[in-house]
Amino acid sequence: MLDPIFRPLKEKMLIPSSRIIGRYVKPNTLSVFAFLAGVGSAFLVLLHYPYWALACWVLNRILDGYDGTVARLTNQKTDFGGYLDILLDFVVYALIPVVFTYIYTPDNFGWISLVVLLALFYINSASWMYLSAVLEKKRAGAAETGEFTSVTMPSGLIEGTETVIIFSLFYIFPQFLVWFFWIMSATMVIGIIQRIVWARKHLP
Repeated sequence: MLDPIFRPLKEKMLIPSSRIIGRYVKPNTLSVFAFLAGVGSAFLVLLHYPYWALACWVLNRILDGYDGTVARLTNQKTDFGGYLDILLDFVVYALIPVVFTYIYTPDNFGWISLVVLLALFYINSASWMYLSAVLEKKRAGAAETGEFTSVTMPSGLIEGTETVIIFSLFYIFPQFLVWFFWIMSATMVIGIIQRIVWARKHLP
């Protein structure tokens, strides 16, 4: 929902420094560094260092923002780069809720909320990924719409920006972790329904 607002803003903010970074670091390397920061964040949660873990999460998001911008500015944008970026992102997105549940809500209710969250994350991802593939095939994808992504990402109530915000709250208010899981799960259900309704209206 917020991505169309914040993606262009992020792009504008990162362009000056991306020109410098792109002289020394390849976009795929930035994606790997972002992944390592995300895994490091999860490891620090396990070690009960929440603030250092939050710092690594922020670093993960910053580096993940740079890889695409650097790729576009330095003409190093590739299909493999986009694929690697989203694959590594999803590993981090799956890992962080698991370690938080293990440390902060080790009871059955906590694990149930995690299972629901990850199941809906999986379904939500399918709801936009296949739709994205169809739109790209129909030449109505990212290149045609001017999106700052490798492929089009059909809009929904919960997108990248909302995910980053909610995940950040895990670190700041871990005592409310289960509530955050249920809130995110509910918003994903709404987003899935939004895309189904859109697809029914616009696809044959």
